[in-house]
Amino acid sequence: MESFFKMMKVELVYEKKYETRSEVARSIFEYIEIFYNRQRMHSALNFQSPDAFEASFNQSATTKLKAESTV
Repeated sequence: MESFFKMMKVELVYEKKYETRSEVARSIFEYIEIFYNRQRMHSALNFQSPDAFEASFNQSATTKLKAESTV
């Protein structure tokens, strides 16, 4: 968890000067929901984004269930 906050500070917070707390909150929300969860590659997920990893996992699970139901 600490590495997440470090990366967020490096990639987002230190790059911009914020005027209000609501601007900070919006920027952090966009970082997490748009960049971190959808685009950023994660080494723990075999260098895939969480969305791509989840889609791949769901596809393989569906394929496995179909194969098992035909047996």
